[in-house]
Amino acid sequence: MLHSLRQVINDDEKWRNILRSLNKDFYHQVVKGAKIENYLSEKTGINLKPFFDQYLRDIRIPVFEYSVKGKSVSFRWNNCVPGFNMPLKIYISGKEQIIKPTPFITTLKLDSENATIKVDPGYYVATLNITGK
Repeated sequence: MLHSLRQVINDDEKWRNILRSLNKDFYHQVVKGAKIENYLSEKTGINLKPFFDQYLRDIRIPVFEYSVKGKSVSFRWNNCVPGFNMPLKIYISGKEQIIKPTPFITTLKLDSENATIKVDPGYYVATLNITGK
């Protein structure tokens, strides 16, 4: 989960600074999870509530579903809590791209037909090619 959060932040220097400040700001303290979650949301500038709801309070692994047809790819999040909107790094025929799936199908135009899609392995998600290929 923490590595997925690191991927969402997408800035290793910022991530290291956040981890160091966690140690410094909460040194020798007993804190509740909500305080850490709020702290991380504040430090990242991202509303991480849906992320934590998905990975800490739900047993399901989010599923990135996609379908490639001709010169387009359609995708969405499935098997996730309401509001889950984690950005995702994918490779389309080897070219890196960050997308923002939602629970609703989004279609992206591609440069070539029948592209291959690969999800960056740094994210804790399941992947389902609904075209069956």
